[in-house]
Amino acid sequence: MKNHPKHIRQRTFEFALRTIKLCNELNKKPGVCREISRQLFKAGTSVGANTEEAQAAQSRADFISKNSIALKEARESHFWLRVLIASEIMSERKLADLRNEAEELMKILGSIVVSAKRNQPTL
Repeated sequence: MKNHPKHIRQRTFEFALRTIKLCNELNKKPGVCREISRQLFKAGTSVGANTEEAQAAQSRADFISKNSIALKEARESHFWLRVLIASEIMSERKLADLRNEAEELMKILGSIVVSAKRNQPTL
């Protein structure tokens, strides 16, 4: 059996779960960690929620819109992960895989949006 790449819906779902676990860990720390956790939680779980909504889009424009929002949320998640590393709240080693997945999701979602726009019929 071939090793097929995971579907974007599964990847964004797993990204949300990993983000939730990280946020739980951040919430155990006082102060700024909790504020960053709130921002990361909203963005990291929104990627998957919008990807799911895109699957039931009412039109191509709606599909593009939902995936564009998912892309923005992936970018924001990536930003907060970089902040955690740069501020030395968490180590690069600990967050590298999650940050890399955010980068991959940005590329995939960007490609989906570009492709959908290219294939959109003009009036």
